[in-house]
Amino acid sequence: MTSDDFRMIQSRRLFLQQYAGGIGIAALAHLLNQQGSASVVGRELPNINPMMPRAPHFAPNAKNVIFLFMAGAPSQVDLFDPKPELRKWEGRPLPPSMTKDLRLAFIKPTAEIWASPRVFTRHGRSGLEFSDYLPHMATCADDICMVRSMYTEQINHFPGSLMMNCGSPLAGRPSIGAWAAYGLGSESQNLPGYVVLSSGDQSAAGSKQWSSGFLPSSYQGIPFRNAGDPVLYLSNPPGLSMETQRARLDALRDLNEQRYIDTGDLEIASRIVSYELAFRMQSAAPELLDLSKESPKTLQMYGISKEIDGALQDKPDPNRYAVNCLLARRLVERDVRFVQLIHSSWDDHQELNKKLKRNCEMTDQATAALLKDLKQRGLLETTLVVWGGEFGRTPMVEKSARTEGDSRGRDHHPFAFTLWMAGGGIKGGQVVGKTDDFGLTILEDKVHIHDLHATILHCLGLNHEQLTYRFQGRDFRLTDVAGKVVTKLLA
Repeated sequence: MTSDDFRMIQSRRLFLQQYAGGIGIAALAHLLNQQGSASVVGRELPNINPMMPRAPHFAPNAKNVIFLFMAGAPSQVDLFDPKPELRKWEGRPLPPSMTKDLRLAFIKPTAEIWASPRVFTRHGRSGLEFSDYLPHMATCADDICMVRSMYTEQINHFPGSLMMNCGSPLAGRPSIGAWAAYGLGSESQNLPGYVVLSSGDQSAAGSKQWSSGFLPSSYQGIPFRNAGDPVLYLSNPPGLSMETQRARLDALRDLNEQRYIDTGDLEIASRIVSYELAFRMQSAAPELLDLSKESPKTLQMYGISKEIDGALQDKPDPNRYAVNCLLARRLVERDVRFVQLIHSSWDDHQELNKKLKRNCEMTDQATAALLKDLKQRGLLETTLVVWGGEFGRTPMVEKSARTEGDSRGRDHHPFAFTLWMAGGGIKGGQVVGKTDDFGLTILEDKVHIHDLHATILHCLGLNHEQLTYRFQGRDFRLTDVAGKVVTKLLA
């Protein structure tokens, strides 16, 4: 008796699988077919790939998403939503009738009005208005759909960031990128289907913003590092050849496949796929991050002035956001389904004029370059780009105890803020939604974060009400029990 024969008779499940008329194999094949996996023939083990491409619910306009998440909440009254009426109220509080029910994080509703010192001008055929802090983004006005009527119930950064990225203020829910990967899989064979690129300071909700939550771990976002290996331990240690690494992975795969046959645990299938993807990434990821083949004109367009002399990951770049925007384009070219850029922090409670200017200088040129680069390569039509933070900022001033210089800032404002979208089925060159003369409340076309998520999924060909996952006896979805597609945003 061989060791294989001995192992086969050790459990009733293995006996059924191998000997009892194929009953176990037939059942397993039926299960795998429901999961969208390869069938089993004889003793051949299934080729399970949780990230295999899947058909959408209907014909999509977008194949990929680039979500430019501006963590910390940019000030919409200083960037996108001009309010000249505020100048009449400069230094005075608004009437109590307007603010009596207003709940703010750090200041009182009776705080003084601070009119934006920014200069707004119209751009493009559409005449969209942009602040003088965004001269590059303004050149893309006709491709941008500006939503000035966003709102959320979350007033602080941690739950607000989770709400914007996961559709819930509670930690442990899947992110929108994970839902997209779960619904559609990925056409990329050598890179993750969901990649996260960070710049600036640490964002409030950290890795919870790209979590797979209760979805299988294959769908979580994979953060690429700013220096060294894009993913920790991706390179082989010294002395370990690729041939030896391949032999080790083959042995590990055999063990995992046998365990999968024993248990049917799809997390084991996810582990097998993850190991195989990591092996392929050992070649694909360094090539992705090597910008030496990008033309000087392209690097200049993004604002990447550093001389490229090989694999970029060997040297940290001071303008990480610009590099991340270029990498986002390269990831989409390589069929990565969902790319999330997180730039933090826009949380300007103090020194707003100074800090907002610095963040705009870091992000404005590269954001515009990304849109133009995608468009000239024919990728913008199938790539949905979203730009926005977790909420906005108040028209009232937040003063600090400092007396030196201009220390004024703005508090959190979740009741009316601005976000924009472009490409991938979105109608550019328009404004959706309207706020009052003070930017305090929404007058027209209120858009909740659930509505935004429903619209993003719609652009990908997914019905947000049908994209569900059963967990703890309940069918969950990204939009919970709410959300509607905002048809005004669509082309």
